[in-house]
Amino acid sequence: MSMDESKIISAAGGQESQSRGRKKSWQGKVVSDKMDKAIIVVVERRVQHPVYKKYFKKTTRLMAHDEKNEAGIGDLVKVVECRPLSKRKSCRLVEIIEKAK
Repeated sequence: MSMDESKIISAAGGQESQSRGRKKSWQGKVVSDKMDKAIIVVVERRVQHPVYKKYFKKTTRLMAHDEKNEAGIGDLVKVVECRPLSKRKSCRLVEIIEKAK
C-alpha cells in the first residue's frame, strides 16, 4: 500500500478523530449572563507593539453556550470552540474555574 492509498483510507472514515486538529480554548471572565443558556466571556491578552515594543492589553468578547445556566457575572471560566450554535455563538462552557465572591 502506498502513501496515497493510506491517506485515502484514513480520510474515508478510518481514523477521523486522529486527523482533526485540537480545539482552541480560552480562559476569561464572565461579564454578562442575562441570556438564556448563553454567557459573554472577556478574554484578555497582552501583545507587544510592533514599533515601540510596549506591551498593552487587548480584549476579545466571546459568546459561549452555558447549557445549565450555572455561570454568573465575575466567574473565571474556561470555554472551548465548537460548531456554530447561532450567529455569534461558537464556543461552549467547559468548566467554571473560580466562582465570583
